[in-house]
Amino acid sequence: MSRRLQSDKVLFGTVVALTLFGALMVFSASAVVAAEKFSSSSYFLIRQLAWAGAGFAALVVLMYVDYRRLASPLVVFTALSLQMVLLVAVLFAPRTHNTHRWLHLGPASLQPSEFAKLVIVLFMAYFLEQRAGKVNDLVHTLLPVGLVSGATMALVVVEPDFGTSLAIAMIVAAMLFVAGLRARYFAGMGLGAAPVVYWLIFHSTYRYNRLLAFLHPYSDPLGKGFHIIQSLIAVGTGGITGVGLMEGKQKLFYLPEPQTDFIFAVTSEELGFIGAFILIIAFGIILWRGLRASARCTCEFGRLLAIGLTVMVVGQALVNMSVVLGLLPTKGIPLPLISYGGSSLFFTLAAVGVLLNISQDEA
Repeated sequence: MSRRLQSDKVLFGTVVALTLFGALMVFSASAVVAAEKFSSSSYFLIRQLAWAGAGFAALVVLMYVDYRRLASPLVVFTALSLQMVLLVAVLFAPRTHNTHRWLHLGPASLQPSEFAKLVIVLFMAYFLEQRAGKVNDLVHTLLPVGLVSGATMALVVVEPDFGTSLAIAMIVAAMLFVAGLRARYFAGMGLGAAPVVYWLIFHSTYRYNRLLAFLHPYSDPLGKGFHIIQSLIAVGTGGITGVGLMEGKQKLFYLPEPQTDFIFAVTSEELGFIGAFILIIAFGIILWRGLRASARCTCEFGRLLAIGLTVMVVGQALVNMSVVLGLLPTKGIPLPLISYGGSSLFFTLAAVGVLLNISQDEA
């Protein structure tokens, strides 16, 4: 029989600390740019704090709402339908930074792809629980999973947002692995996806250029390789202890979007190896507590849900850091809880709220 415990204080404290630290780094990374563009050095900070407040409100609510209530066809398929509507609607929204990623709602904006990650986790946990013991059924399990996740990733790619579609693929793969999918099906999916990935990269000029920049950044240091070189300069300049908070130079119009995609580079420059390592350890703690919650959960839905939410947060953090360190080609993926971005912060905190509720359930 299960017993209800208190929520995981270690996980909660880590997430609070990361969110506050993220707000501090957003201000450090954006103050000069914000002052020039918006005549207010705290422009990005104020918005980040507002979204953090909304996100923590969602976290608290979801922390006290029994996660089993989410395992309802009404909840799952309503969320899935809303996700699809939003992903289609955003394609008709005005372009921002040459993409269709944001729906503008007055002074705020919503990024449907961030919502989509959370919904995919919910759908996968619900569906795989219904198909418990039958995950290797090609027609009745893998085909529906492929159709739902494939349609979601296709709509995200069209925005275009190739990085987030890969993040969704990573979540789906992790949940299928935990559910017991056989290796030969993973191999088949990999072979089937390879031509699609090849076409998406080599038939898109900017993606192809990013791949070239990743492989040979110094062949065009002022062009295709500029961003990754500037990121590596920032990381290297920080040394062991960093140049000091607010003292970084690479954020001053060298790094692209220093408050979002490359905020880890700013952190590494200003706080050095020590600051970057502590940040990595913090995400390691989230991974540990998320896997712990999954392992101790009393039902299959909660176990899979915890795995999906943990991979959603930690997997994205790993990809972002790898891009900054030149280990992966450049992708527009924020660092969860740290990067500026309301949708990312809100839905990440909401995901943590569900994870905290799962952590209360133990055999």
